[in-house]
Amino acid sequence: MIPLSIPKLAGNEWKYVQDCLNTGWISSAGSYVNQFEEMVANYAGAKYGVACMNGTVGLHIAQILLGVTENDHVIAPNITFIATLNAIKYTGAQPILIDVDANNWQMDLNLLEKYLQENTETQTVDNETFSFDKNTKKRVRAIMPVHVLGNIGDMDRLISIAKTYHLDIIEDTTEALGSTYKNKHAGTFGKIGVFSFNGNKIISTGGGGVIVTNDEELANKAKHLTTQAKVSAMDYIHDEIGYNYRLVNVLAAIGVAQMEQFPGILEDKRKMDAFYREQLEGVGDIKFQEIPEGTHPNGWLFTFSTSRMRELLAYLNDNGVQSRPFWMPMNQLEMFKEDIYITESDVSSTVYNNSISIPSSAGISQEQLETVVKTIKKFYSS
Repeated sequence: MIPLSIPKLAGNEWKYVQDCLNTGWISSAGSYVNQFEEMVANYAGAKYGVACMNGTVGLHIAQILLGVTENDHVIAPNITFIATLNAIKYTGAQPILIDVDANNWQMDLNLLEKYLQENTETQTVDNETFSFDKNTKKRVRAIMPVHVLGNIGDMDRLISIAKTYHLDIIEDTTEALGSTYKNKHAGTFGKIGVFSFNGNKIISTGGGGVIVTNDEELANKAKHLTTQAKVSAMDYIHDEIGYNYRLVNVLAAIGVAQMEQFPGILEDKRKMDAFYREQLEGVGDIKFQEIPEGTHPNGWLFTFSTSRMRELLAYLNDNGVQSRPFWMPMNQLEMFKEDIYITESDVSSTVYNNSISIPSSAGISQEQLETVVKTIKKFYSS
C-alpha cells in the first residue's frame, strides 16, 4: 500500500533523540525546545515562537491571549479539520461558519463581508471598538482563516475586512509551513499564527505545534500559560489558570532534525504537486484546487475533485493506493449543527462530496507517484 502521508525521517532524528535519552532531558525543559521554536519562527519570518503539544492547543491558547470568552463569536471556514472548531469551543465561544470559495476552497470573502455588513453593528467597550452580532448580541471577537491544504486565499482583502470590523486575526496555519502569499509566509499576517507537526504534516514531531507572533508580550504570555502559569523557578507558585501544553524536549529534538531537512522536503512536495497536476490534467472530470495569484503553497496533501469520488476512493484503496475523502463540513457534524452558518449555495457540501486526497508523503518516490497516476488513469479508462 502506498501510504497517504507519512513523515520522512532521514536526518538527525535518531541522533538528537538519543542525545535527549543520554542526558535525561526528555520533558518540557531542554535545549531542543528552544531551538525548535527559534527555527520555526525564523523560517516563517516571525520574531517569536512558542512550542506546544499540538496545533489544537496552540489555537486554544491563541484565543485566550486575545481575550476570547464565552460571550464571543469566532469566525472560521466551514471546511477545515475539526481541531479548528474544537479549539473555539474550548473557550466557550460560538463559531460563525463561513462557506468556502468553490475554486480555492478557502473562506468565501464575499460571504464574510456580506455577513459583517448586514448582521453586525459596532459598539465601544472599555474604550475599544468591536463588532457585535445584531441577533445574538455577542461580540465578534476574532477571525480564524484556515490555509486549507497549504493554500492561501486573498490575505490583503481579509486583512482589510478584519480591520474594518475590528477583528483580530488568528491564522490556522497548521497545514501551511512553507506556504507564502506575495512572498510573506503563512502565520505572519495576523497577530498570531499556529503551526502543526502531527504525523501527517509536511514535517512531523509525532505531535507538536508552534505558536508564532511578532508581539513579545503575547509570546511571553503564551509561554507562561502553556507551562501551568508558574511564576517561580523554585517554588510552586502560579498566578492564574494555566495549561500543561508545553512541547517536550524529545519531540522537539525530532522537530529540529526535521527543520534541518525542510528546504529539501518543501522542494520535493512542490515537485510532487506539479507532477500530479501535469499528469492528471484532463483525466476524467478531475478538477484541481485553484491557486490564487500571488500564492505559493507548500503542496502538503494533494487533493482534487471528481463526481466519481466514492467510486475512485474505493478503487484506489482496493488497488494499493491509500486515499481519503475530504473533511466533512463543520455544519454537518452533530456538535456544530446549531452554530451560525453563512452560505448561499452550500459550496462546502459540493467540495466535500467530490474531493479526494491521494498519496503525498514527504518521501514519496517517483515510482510511487507514477503508480498512483497510472492507477487513477486506469480507473477512468475502464
